Amino acid sequence: MSDFTHFNEQGRAKMVDVGDKPVTTRTAIARGSVLVNEHTFALIRSGGMKKGDVLTVAQIAGVMGAKRTPDLIPMCHPILIDGIDLKLSLDEERLAVDIVAELRCGGRTGVEMEALTAVSVAALTVYDMCKAVQKDMTITDVCLVEKTGGVHGEFHRRDEA
Repeated sequence: MSDFTHFNEQGRAKMVDVGDKPVTTRTAIARGSVLVNEHTFALIRSGGMKKGDVLTVAQIAGVMGAKRTPDLIPMCHPILIDGIDLKLSLDEERLAVDIVAELRCGGRTGVEMEALTAVSVAALTVYDMCKAVQKDMTITDVCLVEKTGGVHGEFHRRDEA
């Protein structure tokens, strides 16, 4: 168990103590997509979904999700997020709502989980707002694209162009 930082000597879960880590600027970018059919895509694009403007509501939900990450993920530390830029765009060729979250903080632990949560909550909100029209949407490719800062240094996903 000594290789696992989130377990104590008895093998029980614990929240890692980050108090001795230096405060550094940390960033994270995550992405994901919601695949829809042509009819749903047209309703999203035209603003014709009965629940309202899908992209705006999903953007706000994603920001809220990032801010609530430690309430959802048990071992996540509450952090002060300096900024969140959540972008939703439509890809007509793939019939997709693409979501990208960029987060920044100055802290002792990273913002990867907050970026991933922002994308996930935004994607779930797209699904929720469109489910009356289409049930077989697919949330896909949610992943960390890059992160900077901290003792583990930088990460850049290899399959990103």
